[in-house]
Amino acid sequence: MTALPLADRTRRGIAQLRQLSGDLADAFSAIWRRSLQVRVVISTLALSTAVVVVLGLILQTQIALRVLQAKEADTLARAEAGRVLLERDLSGVDPDREGAQGELNNALDRLTNNTASDEDQASPAAGEFRAVLTTARGDAGTQVAAGPVEDVPLDLREKVAEGTLSRKYVTLDEQGLEVPTLLVGQPVRTANGDLEFYLLFPLTAEQRTLNLVQSTLIVGGLILLLLLAAIASLVTRQVVRPVRQAAEIAERFADGHLDERMPVNGEDELARLGESYNAMAQSIEEQIRKLEEFGALQRRFTSDVSHELRTPLTTVRMAADVLHASRAELLPALRRSSELLVAELDRFEALLADLLEISRLDAGVADLGAERVDVRGVVERAIEAVRGIADETGTELRLVGPDPVYAEVDPRRVERIVRNLVANAIDHGEGRPVLIELGCDDRTVAVLVRDHGVGLRPGEAELVFNRFWRAEESRARRSGGSGLGLSIAVEDARLHGGWLQAWGELGQGAAFRLTLPRNGGDVVESSPLPLGPEEIAPAPASSVPVPHTLPRGLPVVTTASARVERAARVERGEP
Repeated sequence: MTALPLADRTRRGIAQLRQLSGDLADAFSAIWRRSLQVRVVISTLALSTAVVVVLGLILQTQIALRVLQAKEADTLARAEAGRVLLERDLSGVDPDREGAQGELNNALDRLTNNTASDEDQASPAAGEFRAVLTTARGDAGTQVAAGPVEDVPLDLREKVAEGTLSRKYVTLDEQGLEVPTLLVGQPVRTANGDLEFYLLFPLTAEQRTLNLVQSTLIVGGLILLLLLAAIASLVTRQVVRPVRQAAEIAERFADGHLDERMPVNGEDELARLGESYNAMAQSIEEQIRKLEEFGALQRRFTSDVSHELRTPLTTVRMAADVLHASRAELLPALRRSSELLVAELDRFEALLADLLEISRLDAGVADLGAERVDVRGVVERAIEAVRGIADETGTELRLVGPDPVYAEVDPRRVERIVRNLVANAIDHGEGRPVLIELGCDDRTVAVLVRDHGVGLRPGEAELVFNRFWRAEESRARRSGGSGLGLSIAVEDARLHGGWLQAWGELGQGAAFRLTLPRNGGDVVESSPLPLGPEEIAPAPASSVPVPHTLPRGLPVVTTASARVERAARVERGEP
């Protein structure tokens, strides 16, 4: 019973540690990406650490090598002096006779206590040592030894038995402590045979020296790294602070504070950067001021001209309506002229209305009368508004999608957008069916208008929303557009906080997708309807609403321009 809660706590603890490590890694990654100073300091520390470690290892190795070489030289001198002394004292000793053990012990005592008579031959820097004197292991008699012969390794004894001077580094256990020791061995010749002579030099003093050197290098390296980090931080700060200040000034300049300038101090590279930036900002400010003045003048001119044209246009419209109402009493040529006059007045009024709407949008005074409505009803009204043009061209209009779809939109503007898109699809659809698809999700509602006509060339999908832009002058238009419809439509979509996007390919038609938020003030991040031919292809019947054609019994709105164009085609003998 207690094992399970413990296991659960362990797993939770591990999960929390992983989450904490992930959060720390994300925070460090964010700081690394955003701070040039942090990257420079950390890079400097990393490179400096590598250099300090390499140099420290080299210094420690060289110092250790020099200390051991000096130690070896001193020990060899001490061993040679001891050998000479022992050969003199033991020249007549017979190891096999009784009492040889005592003579060896006495000889080692004299060697250890000899500090004056052989001082010129021995090296006082060799330090403390222990001596071993023993007969060879291979002798037939009993082995006689003086000193800690058990501390001498067998391989060293074998080399000394061969008559050579040998040395070896070993670690001996002395009172529970591991002591590094240097062993030097050589043969001592006597009249009755050779003896083995060994000196054991503990290296505790040298080890303390190397430990002191190592700790000094570590402390010095850490202090050096801290100093390098501080220096790198200070040096980088001198460069980063002006750059950060320039970035902040550039952001404020981009936000509309055109009088922001960089302070210029000195004559170095950063000062020249500040001067160049200030000159660029001054030039941009002047150009923006000129463009603002030109734009304001253009908007005022468009608005004034549009308003001034309304009065004479109203007068001409009244006269044209009188002529058109009595056209049956006129001669055929005059009848045709009156019909053309009414048609062109329709186009002129549409252009004038579009110009006034564009001027309001440019001036930022356009109002968004948002209300909660059924978007499908708005789309159906827009389709019925262009039904007459569709009937003239024999174009089938198909509406698919859920019913109803409620959203907070301006119904007048949405209807104008959809009406414009459907009219363009009829104009360029070459009589093929036009699909109007309605889709929605929890946050957005979308309307997709798809035709299968001539399509768009590469790059034209970004140009269709430009004012007065036309794909081809040779393409016949049924609706007599002003060239401002898509420009107004994209501005209406932006007023809602939505998107209006276009796609098209030659020979495959074009598609326009309007995506709007269902609630006012929401941000559109995605669209419930895809854009593109392979994505628009029908899915299985179980998941796609059944397309239907709008009922023909609804009222048909036919403009005067459509009637005139139809009459002109009949007179020319065109279908």
